[in-house]
Amino acid sequence: MRNLASVLLMGATAFVLSTGMAFAGDVEVSDARVRLLPGDIPGAGYFHLHNGSDETIKLVGAHSDAYGKVEIHQSMEKDGMMHMHAVPAIEIKAGESFELAPSGYHLMLMQRSVPLELGDDVEVTLEFEGHDPLPVTFDVVSPADM
Repeated sequence: MRNLASVLLMGATAFVLSTGMAFAGDVEVSDARVRLLPGDIPGAGYFHLHNGSDETIKLVGAHSDAYGKVEIHQSMEKDGMMHMHAVPAIEIKAGESFELAPSGYHLMLMQRSVPLELGDDVEVTLEFEGHDPLPVTFDVVSPADM
């Protein structure tokens, strides 16, 4: 009986792990970069996200050990002025791509907790509704490189 329970537990664990890994393999993140600003000024994270899965996915957040707070934001122009606000999620339909870029959607990286320099790498974990988190390595770049 104990062997049967062990086999069932191992099978269930393998299924859960394979489901998360399959999802991560279907979602591609490229050109991931963090715009580093001096002092305590918040940084911004940009990347290209491709949903190669057969279902709509929803990016609902992110976190990083290098920052105390990470939010999804959208910048837009209204009456000649740039405005920015937090958004709860971004949906990406099956087979489609989404760009987080300057003057649009981006990750707002606040309360930097570790020193960073241009050329460093920083890990940011993307959070998706109903799926395992996806760790992504971001390049730390200058605003001039944007």
